[in-house]
Amino acid sequence: MPPEPFFSGPGIDRVDPVRADEARFAEFATREDGLQLIWRDGLPAVGDDGRLEWHPAQSTDLFLGMQDGQPRFSATEQPHTNARAAFDTIGLLADDEAPLFAAALSLAWWHNRHRFCANCGSPTEIERAGWSRRCPECSAQHFPRVDPVVIMLAEHDGRLLLGRQPQYPAGRYSALAGFLEPGESIEAAVARELHEEAGIRVRNVSYVASQPWPFPSSLMLGCHAEALDAELTIDTTELDDARWFTREEVEAALAGAPGATFQAPPRFAIARTLLERWLAA
Repeated sequence: MPPEPFFSGPGIDRVDPVRADEARFAEFATREDGLQLIWRDGLPAVGDDGRLEWHPAQSTDLFLGMQDGQPRFSATEQPHTNARAAFDTIGLLADDEAPLFAAALSLAWWHNRHRFCANCGSPTEIERAGWSRRCPECSAQHFPRVDPVVIMLAEHDGRLLLGRQPQYPAGRYSALAGFLEPGESIEAAVARELHEEAGIRVRNVSYVASQPWPFPSSLMLGCHAEALDAELTIDTTELDDARWFTREEVEAALAGAPGATFQAPPRFAIARTLLERWLAA
């Protein structure tokens, strides 16, 4: 089978009990071997070797966990606001470093967006080693959020439906996607999004794989569905285009073959994993 989606995997020993143990966390925070993640241009810094970059700990606001026997920390940095501008950095990142990169970036996003209490509006304070915020006025606790997104391949008579958004590079097509709405199951969200964006009805929705996506803090839920027919009605407010592609076309695109009919998603996108797994199956 193809590898797990990029950003997936454990990444680091998060040592959850330390977060709520103030004495133990204080011990970790004062260790001389503690390391702090370096940030550059609003992103965790990545060296030419694909490894995350560290220096001796100065800020211990966010405890990421233990790696190689050392406590690892990060500061509450202001992340880069443009995901597309981050893709060059992600392209350098080693697969086994990607989960920690995603955790640190999503945490930084959350802290920068939740400095005030949603209950009473007062400034909040960091607690649990950076994994929650507390309001000193009303005692409300706030925890890092994850926003679920369905991303799916629809299949009809051996062909896959792929679409392109206006911001994609020329020729790129990818899986359709959309946020889950309140009170909605994964299966219902897949069916709704495919009908809204492409005008098709589907059945037999199945889960394939998931991926953290730290822009700012989504969880991509990769799925596959069977389309009842192939006639498309494209929502042009969401998509520039959508088309059905054969297995041969998908294989050529993933191989980067000359004359491929479309450009495949990059290696760090779960859409590529979905395409790879569909071919492998």
